[in-house]
Amino acid sequence: MIDSHQHFWQVGRFDYPWMKSDNEVLYRDYLPAQLEPVLQENGVDKTVLVQASNSVAESRWLLQLAEENSFIAGVVGWVDLMRNEAKDQLREMTADPKFKGIRHLVESEPADDWLVQSKVLSGLKELALYNLSFDLLVHTRHLKYARVVADCCPELSLVIDHLGKPPIARGEFDEWARELRPLAAFPNVYCKLSGLVTEANWATWQTNDLRPYADYALELFGTERLMFGSDHPVCLLAASYGQVLESFQELLKDLNGEQREQVFSGTAVRFYRLN
Repeated sequence: MIDSHQHFWQVGRFDYPWMKSDNEVLYRDYLPAQLEPVLQENGVDKTVLVQASNSVAESRWLLQLAEENSFIAGVVGWVDLMRNEAKDQLREMTADPKFKGIRHLVESEPADDWLVQSKVLSGLKELALYNLSFDLLVHTRHLKYARVVADCCPELSLVIDHLGKPPIARGEFDEWARELRPLAAFPNVYCKLSGLVTEANWATWQTNDLRPYADYALELFGTERLMFGSDHPVCLLAASYGQVLESFQELLKDLNGEQREQVFSGTAVRFYRLN
């Protein structure tokens, strides 16, 4: 079993624009020694470690953690797509075989159309030349711009983190579903079945609250373009690691063994080119 989306961080080590000091759950260090026994308890063999700061220094640190911890099969880091130094940064990062892709905190950008700036699109096209993928950290309002990226960068493998953060807590579905559907037409676009519990009501969520969104993603992308991710430790705002995993296992229980294997392992192996 592979967890395609988890994080580590140390408070104050890098700039985390989303981290608030009054959030007792997230405003603390999360490091491999804390997660490894949780993975073992839940039967998870490998993980993909994903950036939490738009920082090359953080990417270097994540690669160091991956070198020291064999359960980390791949790292999704960051380079500055807006600057000419991106090529140098890409050459440095890709020297490490565990460096698999790039993510940018698009949701933290003031401009919703950040993804479609000419410099960003040029930088994204460059990623494909290095055999890297790009994680889309977006909300419903960004999905129309993600379509532009998918169209302009057909050689670049893209994955939508957390299904594009559907507004589960508000019970809204239609706008998100309408914006997500066109992306499924692009064969280079995948989705992560992750981060849903924190889009639901943290205190009262039930697995059935997530079902319409998971079922729709399964309809659009199929198991061959869908992958499980815990979003640990962000998930702890609403659920334990085990509860997140159990909820997705329940949602996917009607799939056959091969289909479940794709979501919980195979898709991540193919997408991130894991050993």
